[in-house]
Amino acid sequence: MSLSVFSYESLVHAVSGAVGSVTAMTVFFPLDTARLRLQVDENRKARSTPAILAEIVKEEGLQAPYRGWFPVICSLCCSNFVYFYCFHGLKASWLKGKQSSPSTDLVIGIAAGVVNVLLTTPLWVVNTRLKLQGSKFRNADIRPTNYSGILDAFAQIIRGEGVGALWNGTLTSLLLVLNPAIQFMIYEALKRQLRRGVPRELSSVEVFIIGAVAKAVATTVTYPLQTIQSILRFGQFNESTTESKLLSSLRTIKCLLVNRVRKYGMLGLFKGLEAKLLQTVLTAALMFLLYEKIASCTFRIMGLSSNHYKKR
Repeated sequence: MSLSVFSYESLVHAVSGAVGSVTAMTVFFPLDTARLRLQVDENRKARSTPAILAEIVKEEGLQAPYRGWFPVICSLCCSNFVYFYCFHGLKASWLKGKQSSPSTDLVIGIAAGVVNVLLTTPLWVVNTRLKLQGSKFRNADIRPTNYSGILDAFAQIIRGEGVGALWNGTLTSLLLVLNPAIQFMIYEALKRQLRRGVPRELSSVEVFIIGAVAKAVATTVTYPLQTIQSILRFGQFNESTTESKLLSSLRTIKCLLVNRVRKYGMLGLFKGLEAKLLQTVLTAALMFLLYEKIASCTFRIMGLSSNHYKKR
């Protein structure tokens, strides 16, 4: 493997992506709260995002939309650092200065996503539970939890459910590596199209728009699996213990998908999509904007050549 995987450029991309994503998520965090509540609380009626947020604030207080912010930000920071580092490191090693293509971006995005999922899934399992702790659910079957923080959540999950529970939803997460892979493929392709072979830094408006378009397509295509992923991470679905873990996970995913369709029809698979699109598109657009600006500024400050950066 080329040493370009372990370069300053990969580190700059990773830090810029992490900082951009944390800032963007903080700004639009309440929208993610509304989306998650619609996904896991089956008895909550699908309503507009403002209506859901107003309902949450009325029932649980003004701080409720930001419940679980810290563990989510920690998970997001680690996750995006790993993903951006792997994506740009592998890309630099693979291309060695050559022009990329959509198929190459997709393959590299999938590889980076697999590494990211295997390393950071425990963080996402814990933050999903902390974010939903103390919520007032319409579904009476949901069991309440009592975690005092991130470390306590890790300890209780391991003690009560076993170490394997920290990787709940890993199979759906591995399937969902297509989400960031598709997102980065479209984003990079649109960047190349806008530049049309001329190395230049895109404007803020251009970056914001192509970031939003890329995320909107990726989210819509993979949303049903994202819903199942959230349910599994919440740990309120009992998987079979009499068969292999892989077979049990596949049956669980199939069962959850089928049950949701039977209860609510095909549209049930997309419950909360409006809130998700509103949150994820705005967050991704702002994240890419901040990422590009931070990376570009850092390269200039460090005196590194930005030619490779602009040709990506």
